[in-house]
Amino acid sequence: MKLSQNLNSILPIVAICLLASIAGCEGKRTADSSTNNSTSNTTSDKASPKNPASKKVVEKLFDDDVPLGLEPLPYPADNVPSESKIALGRKLFFDPMLSGDNTISCSTCHDPEKGWADGKIVAEGIGNQKGKRNTISIVNSAYSRRYFWDGRAKSLEAQSLIPIFTAHEMGLESEAELLLRVSEHHEYPGLFADSFEDGVTMPNIAKAIASFERTILLGDTPYDRYQSGDKSALSESAVRGMKIFFNDRRGNCAGCHAAPLFSDMQFYNTGIGVNEPEPDLGFHVTMGWGFKSAFRTPSLRGIIDTAPYMHDGSLETLEDVVDYYNRGGNRNPNIDAGVKRLRLSKQNKTDLVAFLREGFGSFKSQSAGPQ
Repeated sequence: MKLSQNLNSILPIVAICLLASIAGCEGKRTADSSTNNSTSNTTSDKASPKNPASKKVVEKLFDDDVPLGLEPLPYPADNVPSESKIALGRKLFFDPMLSGDNTISCSTCHDPEKGWADGKIVAEGIGNQKGKRNTISIVNSAYSRRYFWDGRAKSLEAQSLIPIFTAHEMGLESEAELLLRVSEHHEYPGLFADSFEDGVTMPNIAKAIASFERTILLGDTPYDRYQSGDKSALSESAVRGMKIFFNDRRGNCAGCHAAPLFSDMQFYNTGIGVNEPEPDLGFHVTMGWGFKSAFRTPSLRGIIDTAPYMHDGSLETLEDVVDYYNRGGNRNPNIDAGVKRLRLSKQNKTDLVAFLREGFGSFKSQSAGPQ
């Protein structure tokens, strides 16, 4: 039985795709792609009549249901997905109980109605506290190797807990407080028992949330269908824009926004924010001065739903983004070699934006809230 039949009320697999590329970045840097195993060897996934999904069965289900244009879903060996675990992670993701004042949840900043982002210039946490970075969408995050704009987390499991304990985000004071809230909840202990032999633990909370996040997918977009032979999927203008997008002598957008995710998962200084009085150092904090003000290449699938753009939310529209790269960005000593003037004509820019809009699709009408 396919996953869409078996997990219909659990998995928010969104069959929409986007293809876009705006930054022509040629100079590749390789970040550490190792997996964070901080949750390994601390818990065992449960296999029982209540949770019968074996690794082999779930692998097949995921293979059957991956949307057009995407690869089979990866997951760590110590966090095999199951129906019960995904449902538990979904419930945690939408639960404001995980925040210090019980007012916001993971979905506050990663709203399915807003492309799994929040539509704000920078993220806002409890007490309306503002961060310094735009909320990056978690769509297709199952395929990422590093997380956050600065790459400080190496797995979805590690990423899932960080916002909960960040003061200006969800603001929970301690792991002990989270464990107490979950353990004393009228439903959670039983739900954890369905998925994990050792019940409520910090690693298991991380694993459940990460298991749900891995099901948030965008594929089968007009671009994917065009590539599969449906030449009516894109307009003539969008097809011209697609050629600019992939041409390394014109837009060279795919130099960084490579298919199928339209991100190479690397980190680049594109000049955004460098003229601020105190520029955000980005990946420098993780990897050192060679990456000063470098930020992760975001996936462009779902891009039309996630404005404003860039790590600081400083560009309001796709037209603004194309204009920024067309003029060569903000020059600085650390800017990537691939960021240079594109010299695109007005029609070229119109076509490129048409490709971004048409190829990417929209999932604002899709919802993956608690069921």
